[in-house]
Amino acid sequence: MEKHTFIVPRISCRHCVASIKDEISGIKGVRDVAGDPGKKEITVEWEAPATLERIRMMLKEMNYPAE
Repeated sequence: MEKHTFIVPRISCRHCVASIKDEISGIKGVRDVAGDPGKKEITVEWEAPATLERIRMMLKEMNYPAE
């Protein structure tokens, strides 16, 4: 199991976090998604076949690119 915290500057509210959580949770292998709009962070836990790059790509496609 892998875990990474992404800094996502475009997060402005809990609705943003909920939208990201819904989409990222749909990636096969993602086990948990949590976010903090105040810190502009999204933390994801996953295992194969999900990858760090796939999660980053999904954030970018959603217009929430991670730093």
